[in-house]
Amino acid sequence: MTDPYAIQPSELDQLPDRDPEETAEWQASLDAVAKAAGPHRAAYLMRRTLERAEGNGIALPKLLETDYVNTIPTAAEPSAPGDEEMERKITAWNRWNAAAMVTRGSKYGVGGHIATFASAAWLYETGFNHFFKGKEADGSGDQLYIQGHASPGIYARAFLDGRLDEQQLDNFRRESGGNGLPSYPHPRRLPWLWEFPTVSMGLGPLSAIYQARFNRYLTNRGIKDVSASHVWAFLGDGEMDEPESTAALALASREGLDNLTFVINCNLQRLDGPVRANFKIVQELEAQFRGAGWNVIKTLWGTAWDELFQLDTTGALVRRLREVPDAQVQTYQTRGAAYIREDFFGKDPALAEMAKLLSDDKILECFHLSRGGHEARKVYAAYKAAVEFKGAPTVILAQTVKGHTLGEGFASKNANHQMKKLSVDEFKTMRDLLELPIKDSDFVDGVVPYGHPGADSPEVRYLQERRAALGGPAPARRTHALAPLPAPAEKAFASFDKGSGSQNVATTMAFVRLIKDLVRDKETGRRWVPIVPDEARTFGMESLFPSLGIYSPKGQTYEPVDRDQLMYYKEAKNGQILNEGITEAGSMADFIAASTAYSTHGEAMIPFYIFYSMFGWQRTADQMWQLGDQLGRGFLVGATAGRTTLTGEGLQHADGHSPVIAATNPASLTYDPAFAYEVAAIVKDGLRRMYGEAAPGEDPNVFYYLTVYNEPMPQPAKPSVPGIDEGIVKGLYRFNTAESAGLDVAAANAPRIQLLSSGTAIHWALKAQQLLAEEWGVASDVWSATSWTELRRDALEADAALLRGEERVPYVRQALHGAEGPVLAVSDYMRQVPDQIAQWVEQDYSSLGADGFGLSDTREGARRHFGVDAESIVVAALAQLARRGEVKATAVKEAREKYGL
Repeated sequence: MTDPYAIQPSELDQLPDRDPEETAEWQASLDAVAKAAGPHRAAYLMRRTLERAEGNGIALPKLLETDYVNTIPTAAEPSAPGDEEMERKITAWNRWNAAAMVTRGSKYGVGGHIATFASAAWLYETGFNHFFKGKEADGSGDQLYIQGHASPGIYARAFLDGRLDEQQLDNFRRESGGNGLPSYPHPRRLPWLWEFPTVSMGLGPLSAIYQARFNRYLTNRGIKDVSASHVWAFLGDGEMDEPESTAALALASREGLDNLTFVINCNLQRLDGPVRANFKIVQELEAQFRGAGWNVIKTLWGTAWDELFQLDTTGALVRRLREVPDAQVQTYQTRGAAYIREDFFGKDPALAEMAKLLSDDKILECFHLSRGGHEARKVYAAYKAAVEFKGAPTVILAQTVKGHTLGEGFASKNANHQMKKLSVDEFKTMRDLLELPIKDSDFVDGVVPYGHPGADSPEVRYLQERRAALGGPAPARRTHALAPLPAPAEKAFASFDKGSGSQNVATTMAFVRLIKDLVRDKETGRRWVPIVPDEARTFGMESLFPSLGIYSPKGQTYEPVDRDQLMYYKEAKNGQILNEGITEAGSMADFIAASTAYSTHGEAMIPFYIFYSMFGWQRTADQMWQLGDQLGRGFLVGATAGRTTLTGEGLQHADGHSPVIAATNPASLTYDPAFAYEVAAIVKDGLRRMYGEAAPGEDPNVFYYLTVYNEPMPQPAKPSVPGIDEGIVKGLYRFNTAESAGLDVAAANAPRIQLLSSGTAIHWALKAQQLLAEEWGVASDVWSATSWTELRRDALEADAALLRGEERVPYVRQALHGAEGPVLAVSDYMRQVPDQIAQWVEQDYSSLGADGFGLSDTREGARRHFGVDAESIVVAALAQLARRGEVKATAVKEAREKYGL
């Protein structure tokens, strides 16, 4: 019996049906087709109907997957310009030399990868011959993110072009001699060739998206018109498993970045085996990119497949291609025609009949050789469609065979990523396949020769003519002779010298105020790029919203809810602030693009990226290495810093270790300033070094990491101490003495201790200084250690100089020379941070720090828990003096009891 209260299917449909009878007819027609011709035919008709609707602009959900065939059929392929035979010869030389370079280097055990470029050769060569614009082209040329494992092929092309010689190829992965080649794209190691580091995997695609976005930012802000520049990112299908690879796909489509193309080399293999053994990675990626709003072009099959598709009158071939998992496709690559006839064609009667019309050679040609990514005309068609598509970014899914042309021992083998060399016989087989004029006698003592047709050969002339027409060599990094940026007015920095008087000001607020003054500078203000991951109000930056504007390519299409307020939320097409939402990875990618604009675009930009310090280095340290490798310049600002200053937030927000991680990066200059005037001095020096006149021996290709605090404290006036600016920049200066602090230490020979502190810890040290004098008769001097890391690096350089026979004293030893008593160091970080300098301090040395996990509490409670508050410093100081016999041992116990420790 039917439940009268049951919800009927029609009631679940919230869309009104104007003509239910017509709807029923359509549904009946679909049922009839499915019954008469089968579900495959019904699905085919539905797919074609949806495609027609989409083509006519009817608003329907897009198909996320299409059939496992080429997006551009052979009949629709445009004629490729140029000489295809000449390009085949050039590609053959490059294939050979890439394999020879890695094989020759294998005797040194330095590794290298052969199979990746072998599969992707035509993806690069077609671009170099017809699409990739060089630095002399309009705008800034194109930006190329080369797949890291394909670097031997790029070196091989540079060798053919005369940009590298045989000695350099022989020094692949052996750089210490000074004439070698780095393993992967490393701009710091080969700065005239590589622009973008793309290993670690996953960072390339993320950076490419934000580079394309930053290009639009530069154009929309009127800094430089780079609208003619196109960003190309070459990726592996296995690399797309990295979360960073797909993290910003929606951003690219949301902002319509049609100046961006991803080329994914779908050889179906990751490092140890199939990417999707039981599935199909191409279909998965297509759905992912289509769902994110990208234009998708599949280039899967070569022209040898055309005959098979023409014979497929029932759709059986397309269905079979869609259902065969990737691992089985790899197996077909290594098996004979009989196996393929049985396993692929034999699964369907219609395909079995088709197979009878195919010779064994035809089957092997299709299944072993013919892939869309291996044919210049198909790659050209895909690239042309990509650069002409407007309104969205494009991804090209190009199917290839990993290890193509390297012989049966390499092609599609699971282990080919780890295979570093070919035998002489395998090279000879490869030579014959590629039709290269290399004689057997050229293999001297079993060493494979490099091949070169000659500097004036038709191949080299053709290559160079094509590059000249496209704007010069590629890839290439430009080192521009930029004039130093004028220094901002001294007033912006000097305003912090007088302190804040009775007003409590956090150093985070001091930094933001400094930036507000600097962005007003007529000469350099527009070059600042403020970057923040969504919490600008946390850092007090909302005052910048109406004055600078938040960048949006659409401007502001709505009336903001706070429009009637002074500091309203203002978006603008020429906005200066990059407010990225909750993505530290995206914000870092922004920073990298902005920090290298001096090279990429010949425009010096000054980025500062402000973030919760805990969610900077801990979360995105790999990108900070990428930043250093790419020679980026700018200011990273870890706000709400320290383990105890962020009240109540607890373990995951309490940063006690970011300076430790930052210290591992040679390009990072890490500072933990205590006062506003120190922040100003460090930023001033950073602008000089990175954008002005660097001193002799100074590397301008560095970035600054400043930790700033959200704890409002009195900001003192800048002491009149000789050399204080030098001390701030180098990392240490004496802030005061017991006497200059006005403390009455009764005994003329009172015991004395040196208190070194950084960041917010200096306030605890100053209170401890007072307690030591007033309650224990101990004199102490307080030092501000603005950078433990820079002190250590200077000391390491001094040690290295001594080994070279040069006399040099570390700055930390110079600064502390003659200071009486032991040294006690304290910071709001783990003890490992101040302990960086311990071995170069002549005095007895000990330290306090916030080791362990963070916890939720008040600032005072947290500091007492970690033993870094003023009272804990007093006890530690007394203990150190007691060990030296300068105070009574009982004083330590008395102090513990007095302070409840």
